[in-house]
Amino acid sequence: MTKYLLYALLLYLAAINIFAFFLYGIDKWKARHDKWRVTEARLLSVALLGGSVGAFLGMKVWHHKTQHPRFRYGLPLILCLHLAIAIVAVYYFYFYR
Repeated sequence: MTKYLLYALLLYLAAINIFAFFLYGIDKWKARHDKWRVTEARLLSVALLGGSVGAFLGMKVWHHKTQHPRFRYGLPLILCLHLAIAIVAVYYFYFYR
């Protein structure tokens, strides 16, 4: 993996996590003001596409979707999956180059 590809991946992960964090905040605001909501599928999709840390933090900070089993158990599961992928990738990058 080239240095630039690694930087692009880190930039993507930072952007999607910031987006996920604020998406949960926006959905919470919309819920309180009786506005059109972000779908649960979209919230989970953003987490699955790499924004699991931002989604998990958004859920905790905004106190949003904390009672829904899909989010209560699904987001930590997605986060663990992403951490496992990151550990395998780092291990592969440093020991099998």
